[in-house]
Order: sequence, then structure tokens, then C-alpha cells
Amino acid sequence: MRVIVAEDSTLLREGLVRLLAEEGHQVSAAVGDAEALLAAVDADPPDVVVVDIRMPPTHTDEGVRAAVRIRASRPEIGVLVLSQHIERGYAAQLLAPGAERVGYLLKDRVAEVEEFLDALARVGSGGTVIDPEVVRRLVVRTEHADPLARLTPRERDVLEALAEGHTNTAIAARLHLSLSAVEKHLNSLFDKLDLPRTAGYSRRVLAVLRYLGA
Repeated sequence: MRVIVAEDSTLLREGLVRLLAEEGHQVSAAVGDAEALLAAVDADPPDVVVVDIRMPPTHTDEGVRAAVRIRASRPEIGVLVLSQHIERGYAAQLLAPGAERVGYLLKDRVAEVEEFLDALARVGSGGTVIDPEVVRRLVVRTEHADPLARLTPRERDVLEALAEGHTNTAIAARLHLSLSAVEKHLNSLFDKLDLPRTAGYSRRVLAVLRYLGA
């Protein structure tokens, strides 16, 4: 894949460039701020951008705002966002336009090379990835929230896997369930979360957004 890396830490940026090159990916640009990222995307659109949430000049939300702009203007480009800490609002903001070609990982995950590369590949191929630690923390923080409190433990397991971006087949393998059982649990939790069967809306996406926003 052709990748643009946007990270203000020179050490991490160069490390990512080297890792991606060693894995056969082409890094078309490596930049240190959000404006340079947007300019690089306009000049030579990549398959995926890897971007830090917090970048110069204020080190608050420049990276995520750039990521949202890229998703809105060029939905064919995958966006893999890296964050030092779990910031639920940013994860929900990224997913709000839809759940294709987007990922949210903690920076610690980069050290787990296989997981990082798998996330990059899934985002590049049109999938969604949310760091398992983010999902785990959200489970703890939302265990008393309605309507999530209405879900059974198994339905919560299925929703957690769904929020991480897994397909029905992957969820079945992960939870040792049949595919039909996964579909049954999904339909049940969709109903419990009061998600409408409306044309033009994905109940999978709506479920993840409800989960993140609870």
C-alpha cells in the first residue's frame, strides 16, 4: 500500500517509515503536522494515512480534525489514527461519518508489530479497527448505562467484537459460536439498543456509535 505518515515525534515517525518500508509498503510522505498532512494528501493521495491525534501547533486535536477532513473529502483513503491515551470522543467523531476504512489505535499497539500491520491492512482493505484496550475500557465505563445494561453478557461480547471491527465470521471464530448464533445475538442487541431498520443506515455502525457514546 501507499502510506502517508503524520507524526510530530521524529523518532516514532522515522520508526514507522522504516517498519512500513521493510514490510513492502511505499511511504509517499512523512510529515510532522496536520497542515503538511493535508497538503501531502492533496498532492499525492495515498491508500492509507497514519496520523497522530495530537499534533502541532497546539498538540490538542489537529490530527483528528485533519483525519475527519480527509474522511469527508476522500472517503476512498483509509485513516488509521494513533493516540497516546484513550479518548472516547475522538473515536466516536471518527466513526460518525461511517465505519469503513478507519482505525483507532493506542500508540503502544505500534510496538506490537503484527497487530499494527494487521490493523493497517484491515483499514486499507475497507475495514474498521478499534484498539481492544479502548473497547475494554468502554465496557467497564458503560456497564451501568442504559440501554447497554439490557444486553446479556454474550451480547456484550458480540458488541465488543463488533466495535473492534470484526466481521460476523471473525466474531464467530473468536467467541466459538456458530455464524447463525452471532447473527441472532446481533439482531437481538440491535433491537435492545432501539436501532431502526432504516434504508441508508447500517445498524452495525449505529450500534458501535451507541456503544462509544454511552
